[in-house]
Amino acid sequence: MLRALHGLPGIVLALGLTLVAVTGTALSVQPALDRAAAPMVPAGTSVADLAAQVAARHPGISAIRQRADGSLTVTFDDGAARGVERVDPATGAERGPYQVSQTTRFITNLHRAFLVGDAGRALVGIGALAMLALSVSGIALLARRLGGARALLRPIRGTPAQRWHGELGRLAVAGLLLSSLTGLWMSAGTFGLIPEAQEIAPAVTASGGAPAPVGTLAALQSAALADLRELTFPDPSDPTDVFTLRTAAGEMQIDAATGAALAFTPATTLARINDVIRTLHTGRGAWGLGLLLGLASAAVPVLGATGIVLWARRRAARPRIAANAPVRGADTVILVGSEGHSTWGFAGTLHAALTAAGHRVHIAAMNDVGAAHLAADRLLILTATYGEGDAPASAKGFLSHLARLPGRPPAAVLGFGDRNFPHFCRFAQQVADALDARGCPPLLPLKRVDRRSSQEFAQWGRDLGDALGHDLKLSHMAEPPKTMPLVLAGRELYGEAVGAPVAILRFQAPLDPRTGAPGRLPAFAAGDLVGILPPGEVMPRFYSLASSTRDGVLEICVRLREGGRCSTFLHMLAPGGAINAFIRENPAFHPAAGRGPLILIGAGAGIGPLAGFVRANAAGRPVHLYWGGRSAASDFLYEHELAQHLAERRLTSLKTAFSRDGEASAYVQDRIAADAPRLRELVRQGAQILVCGGRDMADAVTRAFEPVVRPLGLDLPSLKSCGRYVEDVY
Repeated sequence: MLRALHGLPGIVLALGLTLVAVTGTALSVQPALDRAAAPMVPAGTSVADLAAQVAARHPGISAIRQRADGSLTVTFDDGAARGVERVDPATGAERGPYQVSQTTRFITNLHRAFLVGDAGRALVGIGALAMLALSVSGIALLARRLGGARALLRPIRGTPAQRWHGELGRLAVAGLLLSSLTGLWMSAGTFGLIPEAQEIAPAVTASGGAPAPVGTLAALQSAALADLRELTFPDPSDPTDVFTLRTAAGEMQIDAATGAALAFTPATTLARINDVIRTLHTGRGAWGLGLLLGLASAAVPVLGATGIVLWARRRAARPRIAANAPVRGADTVILVGSEGHSTWGFAGTLHAALTAAGHRVHIAAMNDVGAAHLAADRLLILTATYGEGDAPASAKGFLSHLARLPGRPPAAVLGFGDRNFPHFCRFAQQVADALDARGCPPLLPLKRVDRRSSQEFAQWGRDLGDALGHDLKLSHMAEPPKTMPLVLAGRELYGEAVGAPVAILRFQAPLDPRTGAPGRLPAFAAGDLVGILPPGEVMPRFYSLASSTRDGVLEICVRLREGGRCSTFLHMLAPGGAINAFIRENPAFHPAAGRGPLILIGAGAGIGPLAGFVRANAAGRPVHLYWGGRSAASDFLYEHELAQHLAERRLTSLKTAFSRDGEASAYVQDRIAADAPRLRELVRQGAQILVCGGRDMADAVTRAFEPVVRPLGLDLPSLKSCGRYVEDVY
């Protein structure tokens, strides 16, 4: 529901909201400019002082006003001359005629009404309501993604569009909420939805005596010029007319002859509220607030652009589900947890087969689970597992939402993963355990599908059909990812002498037939993943990238694994040979922004992305690399490049460990234990730790690092939760 509220409506309204935001940003600067241009009102200056100075120059003065821009103006009709001029509050001297900038007037009308009158004002009011809804739903979605309201200040990981959208959103949300709420109030007042703040002044009778000099009137002498809103002078032809002094406190009527206050009408509560609302929305009288609101408004175009990118990616990734039944009328609900969106394809096949069998089927993301989903006759959950056994993107909030909802429908869970990874379908197991704990009868035991196996999926479908009492055939052909050809430009081979061959492979785009130069590589950074399809297979193998696009090559480290079809194919590939590949962003495994120290830990081919991080460190950020191999003479990967990085200060320190170097043999975890005091100080300084390599190595590093951080009152789970201990393991 939240995503539906935040997604498409925001896309539809993006242009209008951007226009309102851009014009609001431009207007927000004006109070600061006005404050800089307007002379200060001297302390202790009274309204009588200024009125006397101005009256000496203009016998036909009719009013003195303090304008919204902070300037003081005088309206006069001296017979030979008439007009409105700005005056110096200290001397009453003329500062030139008062004129409203036509540019400011145009921007204001564009901001308030799109230049089309009442219809435009109504549209702007709708826009304010939309901005309020988008702000509330956006911050709620971000809290859900980060793990709750208390986690809103955690680092945001994800694609560049996700990070920009989230970071700017949480920085701007307070200003956007304030602008939208005050804008709604002002729009409601424009259309009479809020009663007018009427101040009814009592009828008074002046003494009728000869007018005294304005500078001698006691009531004006006691009124501070800084509080003035407007002073209206009496009609000289009417001896019973009075001075009318208006301030934020209310309206006072003053006898022109005696200077006595004849009556005072305090400002109504509604009038005071309107004044506060106007100040909060425009920044008039509070230029600092105006600038902050302007900064918040300036974020709207970027939020709109990144929001469109994220919405388009989600829309393109999901399959088109035909005949998706409304959730409240469905007998079967399918919930999907997916990171790379392949699980949606399997869910779409299941949806089609169940619909053809006569079921009313509704499909949705696991994050969208609500009470209506749990009211169906049965619940089918298809979910992948991401990273270290974590929930995928569309299921991160599922378990917490589930715990707060009623309902115990019969359920079946189908997990998707790869048995080569240590936490094969662990999140699917967590979901199955949660459903069992709440008392949901199992339709089927938990089933795990290895590497998108169509055969295993089909067998699960037959078992599900048996449980439902009818045949169910699931024939699914996983859609192969869109790939591009890459050509092997060069290789370096290590480790043959110790029986563990590792190749550093560098690929380029094929030559452009028109120019003969290498083609353009896709956008990627070190730490991202390249998916490679071995010949005759549709299941990609993923390798961490050791280079970025600006290096001009796509570089990976590949260890030859016994029976490994992809690693064997790559090791046998001759220069000039081609692969079919695609890029998958891996934003969770990148150095955090800033100048804080980095501790890079790896072993074997896991050095690939770590070497890429060092290579990209042109700014000289402190980087400390711990790496383990088998033999310094045989498989010291990147030896010469790392030496050069040390000389260039891209790499601060390098500690190596080789497990087959005789008496000097050691493992990378041994180096960590030996360097515990230095590493502890780096962690105290805010260092981020990135670990890449095999699972056994990563587990050993975890055990070695716990004693390092424990004296600081920290532990690895807390460091992982805030992105300071990150793993990319296999």
